[in-house]
Amino acid sequence: MPSNPVIAYLSLGSNAGNRRENLRKAMQLFCGEGIALRCTSSIYETEPVDNTDQGWFLNCVAEVSTTLEPLALLRKLQRIENQMGRERTVPKGPRTLDIDILLCGDVVLQSDELTLPHPRMLERRFVLEPLREIAPALPLPGTAKTVEEAFQQLRDPAQVRRLEPGFITIPG
Repeated sequence: MPSNPVIAYLSLGSNAGNRRENLRKAMQLFCGEGIALRCTSSIYETEPVDNTDQGWFLNCVAEVSTTLEPLALLRKLQRIENQMGRERTVPKGPRTLDIDILLCGDVVLQSDELTLPHPRMLERRFVLEPLREIAPALPLPGTAKTVEEAFQQLRDPAQVRRLEPGFITIPG
């Protein structure tokens, strides 16, 4: 366990069931036990990528403080996905909840279970647009770019619509 908390960025998405409630509930579940929610982006409605024969997603990015090592964080988030009814039967298919670790401090990691920074984050508008909203000047480990610079160079034509009201509130 890291001696000091690190800042991590998580991408959350849902396109099955009550999408907004799924995002809110996931954040409520991951708070505590080594994770503290610092802020969230607005919620964005986004068209599906790869497998386009499914409903649109609601996506957001959460900035968290964590004392968990990256693999322990991944396992905790996967348990929450499973608890929320995530089924992995159709690759890239509909999901009640999908949580990806985008960044975890300045960690650069490649293992069978986890790659950090997230290997496709620089190619995905549904990730970079909400991340840009909350951390535009954040340097991206392993690159010479900030989030804003990566967003400006993005060539993803996917539709992304910011919804109002933007931020998810977690009852305290």
